[in-house]
Amino acid sequence: MKFLRTLTKTTRNVRAFFAAEQVVLAPFTRDIGSYDLEKFRHDAWSAANVTVLAIAQGIAFAAIAGLPVVYGIISTAVAAFVAPLFAGSRHTILGPTNATAFMLFSFFSVNPGMADRPGELVPLLVMMVGIIATVGALFRVADLLQYISRSVLVGYISGAAVLIVANQLKPLLGLDKQIGEATSATFVGLLFGLGKALPHTHWVSVLIGGVTLVIFMAIRRWRPTWPAFALSLLVASVSFGSLIRHGVGPFKGEGTFTTFNFSDLMLKVPNLVRADIFADISALLSIAVAIAFLASLENTLMAKTLASKTGDRPDVNQDMLAVGMANLASAIAGGMPASGSLTRSMLNHESGARTRFASLYSGIYTMAFAALIAASVGWGVPLIDYVPKSALAALVIALSFSLFNLRNIRICLRSTTDDAAVLAITFIATLMAPLHVAIFIGVAISITLFLRKASRPFLTEYEFSEQGELREMGEKRQRPIPAISIVHVEGDLFFGAAELFRTQIQRTVSDPAIQVIILRLKNARHLDATSVMALEYLILSMRGRGLHLIVS
Repeated sequence: MKFLRTLTKTTRNVRAFFAAEQVVLAPFTRDIGSYDLEKFRHDAWSAANVTVLAIAQGIAFAAIAGLPVVYGIISTAVAAFVAPLFAGSRHTILGPTNATAFMLFSFFSVNPGMADRPGELVPLLVMMVGIIATVGALFRVADLLQYISRSVLVGYISGAAVLIVANQLKPLLGLDKQIGEATSATFVGLLFGLGKALPHTHWVSVLIGGVTLVIFMAIRRWRPTWPAFALSLLVASVSFGSLIRHGVGPFKGEGTFTTFNFSDLMLKVPNLVRADIFADISALLSIAVAIAFLASLENTLMAKTLASKTGDRPDVNQDMLAVGMANLASAIAGGMPASGSLTRSMLNHESGARTRFASLYSGIYTMAFAALIAASVGWGVPLIDYVPKSALAALVIALSFSLFNLRNIRICLRSTTDDAAVLAITFIATLMAPLHVAIFIGVAISITLFLRKASRPFLTEYEFSEQGELREMGEKRQRPIPAISIVHVEGDLFFGAAELFRTQIQRTVSDPAIQVIILRLKNARHLDATSVMALEYLILSMRGRGLHLIVS
């Protein structure tokens, strides 16, 4: 009967868990009834602004990941189209991001054998990311992300920014051929490779990147409302790209990207029935979990940031579902991993977007642009072939500096010793280890420090006053009855605190005058199996010595 009661209670708790704040499969239907022409006008204009930036960033983040540009553009289009159908936030724009792109690059750099099979492995990886995020949303895992210290993300993003800048120095200096991909996986390898190859710097690449950077800074300085990233890349492509394309003088042979065609835009459903599928899934599991975790964490923080500006209530599990569905769609379409983009989402909000459909329109615009690029091959003017790698590298470096949030770094360093330690360790791990390992090192340190702080119950000895009331016994006072000790326990007594709790009680018992300990657990919380067994051990130990333990 006791087993049946326990089973019934467990079943009731599980049912209540899934019934509370369940994710909605079609939240976009809430906005359809109130949608009008005025909202459409604002959404369509915001989508146009976002698309200009999104296309340029899609190309850039594919380059960071070491993938053909078509992966970035497809992910940009598909994620922006699918995510708002499931998202809780109305201003969120999903697509490739700096952090997830470089995590992908870092993984393939240390696994060069897998880097030769992007057509097979990238869709499979993105599908795994989508499944993990979707299942996580259904089990409301996003609620647990609030226990991950913000210092982890600040340290990780800062470290990734350093790696991105160092890695983009290769195309900026024209050293792609001199520095191998495996050398670029960690910061030490990058510095060593750059130092060794520096005498081979190609001045034409530096010239193109430098001029592009000057144009970018000028637009940001004197026309801050203009899309500086996209315009700078356009000017560099029209001017320098034309010189490279026609092989004019020293520009002949300068590196550019490769335009894709319509066959590259066809659906690429991952092949799940091949012989080595389980070996690939096993090899990709760690990076898939890391990207799903990072994408969900980025999206959660971004949704909360936007909600603080709009007054909306953030629904982090609904947004995690959007991350999962966007990645599942991106996998089928042949894109790279998608995450929440703070820059594109903030631009969407600042451009006046009213509803979630602004993201959907941006996805449609991007799809149309992708079709235009593919068609340009047949016209004899392959558009992406005009984009110099050094120009894009200069812009990516400029964009990466925005990842260094000095204010957040100062707050983390000055708040507590634990925050500073988590930030420093995560930052160093990001530079020294592959990124999918570094982020879990940061999370592990953060959780360890949290548990250390949470696992310290407050124990104090009480006595009766002259009026018969309980009060804390001062350090200098003696017990009124030396044989009796009243110990008040307050705080969490979960498994992490059990050993400390037992040790402190044993220290009290070591007094030879003690015969009875009255243990007050009125304000003790969250006793688990480990704590109960520790308490049982104390009782048996004291009985063996002829002592008494009374729990009140």
